[in-house]
Amino acid sequence: MKKILILNTGGTIGMTRTEKGYMPDREYFRKALLNMDSLRAPGMPAWDLAETEELLDSSNMTVRDWNEIAKLLADAYEAYDGFVVLHDTDTMAYTASALSFMLEGLKKPVILTGSQIPLCELRSDGRDNLISSMLIAAEGKAKEVCIYFGGKLLRGNRSTKYSADGLIAFTSPNYPPLAEAGISIQYNRKAMLEIPKEPFRLQLLENVPIGVLKVFPGIQFGLFESIMTESLKGIVIETFGAGNIPAGGDALLPIIRRAFENGSILTVCSQCPQGTVSLGTYETSSGLTSAGAVSGKDMTTEAAVAKLYYLFSKGYPKEGIKRLMECSLRGEMKE
Repeated sequence: MKKILILNTGGTIGMTRTEKGYMPDREYFRKALLNMDSLRAPGMPAWDLAETEELLDSSNMTVRDWNEIAKLLADAYEAYDGFVVLHDTDTMAYTASALSFMLEGLKKPVILTGSQIPLCELRSDGRDNLISSMLIAAEGKAKEVCIYFGGKLLRGNRSTKYSADGLIAFTSPNYPPLAEAGISIQYNRKAMLEIPKEPFRLQLLENVPIGVLKVFPGIQFGLFESIMTESLKGIVIETFGAGNIPAGGDALLPIIRRAFENGSILTVCSQCPQGTVSLGTYETSSGLTSAGAVSGKDMTTEAAVAKLYYLFSKGYPKEGIKRLMECSLRGEMKE
């Protein structure tokens, strides 16, 4: 029998009503799992439950929490066939992206899931998300970090939160689902990562200063000059379309060039959920490359942020990080 570790980090799935609104409830959730007949049904894998030190609403998730989650998974890696990480939806795509880089040489499924409606409520979507995630983890076909939600298995570092109140909370705009759950679970083998040859290894993240800047009409770039100092190691800039910035970008380019000279890496992502950044296609983006920016291609902002944390934590030199930001390491961007 396959054995799965359920790692509870908090989130809506294990919350109960309080006077202050929904909050994580450790005791309730443990009892709910033990009383869920489906988890003991024939065909279900054996499972254990582990929990992080503090159960969080994921809005409070930090690099420290990513390190705790990754370390718990790494410590249990040899004892289990797969892992299901219960997580709040707000920053689930960030955590999935981070774990995809941190868990080097991963050869087992790590499935992040949760719910939009708590288990304590009658119409909770958490039951199906949990049960299907456990079955997928036990089958062991998707040997990578994934998000399962609303009947679809998505690559974690290709996912982004799509809806705050719909039961299909996540989408993968630039990559097909790895599996879809209907009457049976249908896998898309061609979309899955190849099994890595290197041994499993954990890379913890350093809390390096990372910033995200979203371009908008009328933006006054000079206002951001004071924050783009040598202490800011990585910057993700969300531009229009294929990497375009307003004509006022003439004020931005010297700031970017100076930041790059100070050791900062600026990665250009698109505000469009679908599509890719192509610097130089339009005149309004051509200056970004000459100023030292790199193309995030079709990466999500979540993946770009996590990747910057990872590469800086590996200790690579500036030019090496710049090169690797434009290369696919875990299937996070097109080749």
